[in-house]
Amino acid sequence: MKKLFALVLSLAMVFALVACGGNNGGTTNNGGTTNNGGATNDGDEGGETSAFADLKVGFIFLHDENSTYDLNFINGAKAACENLGVTNYVLKTNVPEGQECYDAAADLADDGCDIIFADSFGHEDFMIQAAKEFPEVQFCHSTGTKAHTEGLSNYHNAFASIYEGRYLAGIVAGMKLNEMIEAGEITADQAKIGYVGAFTYAEVVSGYTSFFLGARSVCPSATMEVTFTGSWYDETAEKEGAQKLINNGCVLVSQHADSMGAPTACETAGVPNVSYNGSTISACPNTYLISSRIDWTPYYEYAITAVAEGTEIAADWTGTLATGSVVLTDLNTDVAAEGTQEAIDAAIAALEDGTLHVFDTSTFTVGGETLTSYMADVDTDPDYTPDTEAIADGYFHESEYRSAPYFDLRIDGITLLDEAY
Repeated sequence: MKKLFALVLSLAMVFALVACGGNNGGTTNNGGTTNNGGATNDGDEGGETSAFADLKVGFIFLHDENSTYDLNFINGAKAACENLGVTNYVLKTNVPEGQECYDAAADLADDGCDIIFADSFGHEDFMIQAAKEFPEVQFCHSTGTKAHTEGLSNYHNAFASIYEGRYLAGIVAGMKLNEMIEAGEITADQAKIGYVGAFTYAEVVSGYTSFFLGARSVCPSATMEVTFTGSWYDETAEKEGAQKLINNGCVLVSQHADSMGAPTACETAGVPNVSYNGSTISACPNTYLISSRIDWTPYYEYAITAVAEGTEIAADWTGTLATGSVVLTDLNTDVAAEGTQEAIDAAIAALEDGTLHVFDTSTFTVGGETLTSYMADVDTDPDYTPDTEAIADGYFHESEYRSAPYFDLRIDGITLLDEAY
């Protein structure tokens, strides 16, 4: 039933994205494109106007459509508004993680927005500032950590169990490594993965660790090297990072990065690549394997609907495979190993029925030891003080005590090439 729900939701999103493609004439930097030309919801049979038609929704994005990260949010925003019949919405792009975010949020509130969303970690303090100043407006922030401790009725965080999507993508990588070993292209001890990370934040650590655990679940000899760029979006640095990993002997590369830098480097070098936030098959047909991403449409629909109906928005909301929030792009069967789709399907079934946990402590060690306890920093403070026991029932409970990731363990088998960020 969960798979059927996700399939139906996915198909609905595809049609919604096609339908909303012509709604906006383009988004201006630090400006705000207001859409008034979308489809309307005519309400019930009595002719009443839908509550959604009376709403005004604001969106704040760190970059624009050129960033795969922000494009993923932008597409989700447009799809949600189209699906719900919200015709009055404003998109503000290229809003830095500074006072500019507060200014953008205040502008949207002054302009009559009922609910305002922001999409980047560094926006949080400025969204909280705006929420305190405009208590009648709902503020929703993706990837933030403070909603559950701030206690504001109009400020909320959201994320998704993307570590499950990355684990599944890791299985694809591990299957490819096995194929390369069996073909004699590499030996088992040469099954080294490269990973281009942005920062050493828990979100990135959780992502590259879950990806590695997915790969090692099918290729036990796999190891991984990680390099960091110090930026969420820097095409040159990401390309250089991928090239450094390839020069170090990495035979497959993945990323927590938002540009085409790493995939392009892989295509040029003929190295298989697992991208993030969208398919790169058109530009990299010979090396692209698969991509995982968070689909933000379900969360946007949930929060906007709550405002329309006058119901409470959760302080922390975590999307899942079941809600259609964690998705994989189509597998590139021209590059992927035989049997990969079957391995993905089996893992999805196990994740959904609870027989598989990504951070099962029996599958990794830290300093040679299997962990039975770990205090995580969930209630974030300036000193990042550990405060919550995260291991129970044999696994690390990621994104359960707050939506944003807090897995920051450095497990054996992964080498960090630099830690400057």
